[in-house]
Amino acid sequence: MTAGKPDGFQEALENRFTVTVEIPPPRGADPRKNLEIACAVAGKVDGVNVTDNQRGIVRMSAQTFAHLLTDVGCEPILQICCRDRNRLALQSDLLGASALGISNICVMTGDHPRLGDNPGAKAVYDIDAIQLMKLASDFSRGINIHGKPLKKHPSFFMGGVINPFYEPLELELLKVRKKIIAGARFFQTQPFFDMETANAFLEAVKPLDTKILIGVTPLKSAQMVDFLNANVLTKPIPEEIKSRILSAADPAEEGFRIAAEFIDGIREKADGVHLMPIGQISKLPVLLEMIEE
Repeated sequence: MTAGKPDGFQEALENRFTVTVEIPPPRGADPRKNLEIACAVAGKVDGVNVTDNQRGIVRMSAQTFAHLLTDVGCEPILQICCRDRNRLALQSDLLGASALGISNICVMTGDHPRLGDNPGAKAVYDIDAIQLMKLASDFSRGINIHGKPLKKHPSFFMGGVINPFYEPLELELLKVRKKIIAGARFFQTQPFFDMETANAFLEAVKPLDTKILIGVTPLKSAQMVDFLNANVLTKPIPEEIKSRILSAADPAEEGFRIAAEFIDGIREKADGVHLMPIGQISKLPVLLEMIEE
């Protein structure tokens, strides 16, 4: 098994350009394929985000898969969403994650179940992301939800997410400021596909006292562009990007090239990038080789 990078995710983010990737848990009970991918990127990235039933689709427990990642030399960033559990269960999960050696968490509200494969599931949303961040911060200070001392308390390095395309952006940044007050130390964004938009966003977040990891998703086909524009993204992918994909002999390879060019252009402006290779997880090592300095 490959050893991870000598400095952890938090240390890397505080000192240099940082690369994180998203590897979701499997949809079944066999984690081997996803762990093989993790083995291939261990030592080449600073952290691996483990999604928590993203888009309301059932997968293996994020906490379980995050723990398995530590066995293959990866440092997990455990995503925790407020959709599926009340505050009682969320507190248990935080304590359990700490007991398993997981210290990096990324807190979010979570997509509504109607978007996923169990649309009839009841959404909990007992507390929101800001409240959960405050709770986790209190845990890290040794205080429980009732304000009483918590013995052998955890210590979390906590982050959140930003939708850079929300309009008006000022309202999104107001929420980000509240998350920073609640204890968030870093933020990962939805994917960008052009430098102009990314530069404008980075200029807008300059006053914030936090670390920003810009989201990057390699495109593999024109059909993927159309699907993302219609079903996922709030800001369409630029037509010139789609044209490059359409005219390429190998669209997936061109998509990786576009992503690598974007990362190269953002390297001196952002604190790092967060790679979300939708449908191309097995090809992560290829992209990582392309962006190595």
